[in-house]
Amino acid sequence: MIKINVVAIGDIKEKYLLDAIKEYSKRITRFANLNIIEIKENNPASNSEKDIKSALKKDAIEIEKHLSGFIIVLDILGKQIDSIELSKTIEKITQTNSTITFVIGASNGLSDEIKYRANLKLSFSLMTFPHQLMRVILLEQIYRAFTILNNIAYHK
Repeated sequence: MIKINVVAIGDIKEKYLLDAIKEYSKRITRFANLNIIEIKENNPASNSEKDIKSALKKDAIEIEKHLSGFIIVLDILGKQIDSIELSKTIEKITQTNSTITFVIGASNGLSDEIKYRANLKLSFSLMTFPHQLMRVILLEQIYRAFTILNNIAYHK
């Protein structure tokens, strides 16, 4: 069975988001072993570029510990695909990799070091989403991809 890792900066406090994450996690486990790894966000001391880069570097050190398999980072400048293309991408990846690791950055994004390690940079939209909500959106799309691949009536 394929292993899906979701490495995410920051924790989730809102119950409605936690409930959605729990539901999609449960659904995904029909198709894959899911592992969600939360990493404490390193908040910059100020909004200066230097402090932001320093915080992202600290995040990167922790993220690096959890990178394995085919690495997909969520990046606003990444490739935009639809749900069917995501399912095809997952199917293709699983032909040569037993693990897919998705990385969701914090409010200031991801360091260039982590983006460089990515096999694929994926953008869900040109719009900005809270990273907590992005975790729900990502899990829903992973579930949708598996339903497409398994001809299960969910995707419309």
